[in-house]
Amino acid sequence: MTGRPLQTVCAVLGIGRATAYRGTPGRPAFYTKADDATVHAQIRAVLHTRGSYGYRRVTVVLNRTFGTRYNRKRIQRVMQLTGLVVPRRRRRVGGRPHRGRIIRPASNERWCGDAFEIACWDGVVLRVAFVLDCHDRECLAVVVVPRALTSADIQQLLREAVHTRFGTTRAPVACEWLTDNGGIFTALPTVLVAEQLGLLPITTPIASPESNGMAEAFVQTLRRDYLDGADLLSVPLRRAFPRWIQDYNTEAPHSGLQMLSPVAWRRAQLEGTP
Repeated sequence: MTGRPLQTVCAVLGIGRATAYRGTPGRPAFYTKADDATVHAQIRAVLHTRGSYGYRRVTVVLNRTFGTRYNRKRIQRVMQLTGLVVPRRRRRVGGRPHRGRIIRPASNERWCGDAFEIACWDGVVLRVAFVLDCHDRECLAVVVVPRALTSADIQQLLREAVHTRFGTTRAPVACEWLTDNGGIFTALPTVLVAEQLGLLPITTPIASPESNGMAEAFVQTLRRDYLDGADLLSVPLRRAFPRWIQDYNTEAPHSGLQMLSPVAWRRAQLEGTP
C-alpha cells in the first residue's frame, strides 16, 4: 500500500511484522492443481469397487491400475478436498497386557484359524472357518456352510490348506496351528488329523481373543472390505467367497506387507526382493 518494504514500515512504527499480517487471510488449508479433476476421477474409479479403502491403499491400487506414480500425500489431499476419506478407526484399549508375538518371522512357522457367522437376508446363517499364515497373511483355505461347523469341516479345511501351500498331503516342516478353544478346533478327531498333517495344534488362553489377533483382524477385513454392501443372500454369498479370497490373496494391498498382497509378498520373499 505504501510502496515501501514492510520491514521498513514496521521498524518505523515500532511493531512486529506479524502484527502487520494479522488482518490478512492466511493460506488455504489445501492447495489445488489443474489436473486434480483427473486424479479425482481415477480415485472414484478405484473406490467404486473398494469403497472401504483409505488413501494409502487407494494410492497403491490407483498407481497399479492406471500406471501412474502419485504420491500418497497427494491422494490424501484430493480425497480430503472431495470428501472421500473414510472415518479413522478407533481401537478399543483393553486392560490386559498382551506381550506375545503373533506375527512370525517366516512363512509356515505358524498358521492361525477362526470361525465366524454371517446372518443373511433370507434367514440363513452361514458359518465360515479359515486358515491364515501368520507371516505372509495368505488365506490358505476357507469353508462356508449353511449349518453349524463340525470337526469334519475343520479336518477338510486343514487338508485343503496343506495341499494349497505345499501341494502334498503332509506339511514338510513343523508348523503350529493356532486357534481358540472352540469345540470344533479342540475335538480329538480334529487334533489327530492336524498331527497327521504335520501340524502342531495350540490354543489361545481362555477369554483372550487378542492372542489370536491376526485371525480376528482377518475377520474384520472380510466384513469391512467385502461383506459391507454385498448381496447378503446365502447362495450368492457362498458363490462370492472364493472370488473374495482370491482378491484378498492376490490384489488387496496390506500395510503389514509393505503394501503388497500376500501372494506378491511371498513371491518377493522367495526372490529376495522385499
